[in-house]
Amino acid sequence: MRRSVVLAALIVVGGFSMVLAAFQAPAPAGPTPAGLAATKIEKVKENLYIITGSAPAPRDAFSGGNTAVFITDTGVVVVDTKLAGWGQVILDRIKTVTSKPVTMIINTHTHGDHTGSNEFFGANVETVVHENTKANMEKMDAFKGDKAKFLPKKTYKDKTTVLSGKDAIDLYHFGPGHTNGDSFVVFRALRTMHAGDMFPWKDAPFIDRNNGGSGVEWPKSIDKVLKNVKNVDTVIGGHQPVATWKDLQTFQQYTADLLQQTESALKAGKSVDDAIASLKLS
Repeated sequence: MRRSVVLAALIVVGGFSMVLAAFQAPAPAGPTPAGLAATKIEKVKENLYIITGSAPAPRDAFSGGNTAVFITDTGVVVVDTKLAGWGQVILDRIKTVTSKPVTMIINTHTHGDHTGSNEFFGANVETVVHENTKANMEKMDAFKGDKAKFLPKKTYKDKTTVLSGKDAIDLYHFGPGHTNGDSFVVFRALRTMHAGDMFPWKDAPFIDRNNGGSGVEWPKSIDKVLKNVKNVDTVIGGHQPVATWKDLQTFQQYTADLLQQTESALKAGKSVDDAIASLKLS
């Protein structure tokens, strides 16, 4: 895994908490032909769809993270809104499966490839995030000045539930990882969870220390998910095809192994090159 090697080199030098600036570099705003081709709506389970996102490369195809679309009795809940300029594409995709309006947005974390099109849906659509994510969003230009009206009105600390019955959605926060405000969004009746960029792909994670992320805490936070969230078999990641609970377990073990081997190399005083050479990660 090339990114694993690069990340390992950085974390040995920086104590496993480095911001990868390239991940935060501006991406094309708005639809591109390649991005549109990669952004499709796919059924996950009854009344639950994803509008696919993409990994940050290639840049011209990057639309942002995976967007979940949950059709409830009263309207549509959208989880993550991709980059700025993609709101109309999201809405057009939604209209192919339902005529109901978007009534709620949940953002898994603060990054612009997951919150960028919140503004498109208007200030009257209820937005729900973790309290740290709201604080992080307040630092973003996209939510300053007149645009502060698009900041979330509803926040939570550890756990909250929105809607009820078969439409109930549980939101959990288990500690730092990608940022300090990552939410795990569980569609309770469908045994499905949107993990955002706490499970971005089957590869090395990106750690945003500027927004409270921690590679040391990341495997611990996912371990808490595995121990405390019940009755989930399907997992929507931030930038990958729909996965399984076992895939999340494997990713947790990967992050734990990466941390343990990095800390061991640091303690042994190994050079970066020697530390990389000693990594044994599948």
